[in-house]
Amino acid sequence: MILSGREIKKQMGKKILIEPFQESQVGPNSYNLRLHEDLLTYDTTVLDMKTPNPVTQLTIPEEGLVLEKNTLYLGRTIEYTKTDCYVPMLEGRSSIGRLGLFIHVTAGFGDVGFAGFWTLEMFCIQPIRIYRGVEICQIFYHTIEGDYDRYASAKYQNNTGVQPSLLYKDFEKNNDLLLK
Repeated sequence: MILSGREIKKQMGKKILIEPFQESQVGPNSYNLRLHEDLLTYDTTVLDMKTPNPVTQLTIPEEGLVLEKNTLYLGRTIEYTKTDCYVPMLEGRSSIGRLGLFIHVTAGFGDVGFAGFWTLEMFCIQPIRIYRGVEICQIFYHTIEGDYDRYASAKYQNNTGVQPSLLYKDFEKNNDLLLK
């Protein structure tokens, strides 16, 4: 079951944390999250899953920044979110999608217990000018049934900025398993 906007407001500071929180960003069944000014792009055209890939940091200026097609931009939300008892989900806003900007390539699903800023995997089908602070996506919350384990990964938990892929840590951790 998805929480209503009223229930999100009711659970704010109890079972849900969104900082900073602004009531004007609450929708009927979601909360709009805003785009931070920091972005990352990868420096190489071929990315390697087993190694850290070099990145360049960009800052969205006041006048906006034009994103080019066929480039992956990693951004993050201004808002820090946390919940220990709901499944957080992230989706792009329809107004953003109608401009041809996708805000998550695959990672719209959060885990119970995730605490941090959301990294956005932004990709556009044509050049688009974006602005820092725009309400770019929405978070919504599902209830979960049955016993569960809280998310406790050291890779992305309590992040402080835009995070590139840390998949290479899985290879380091599971090196013996991957060779079989």
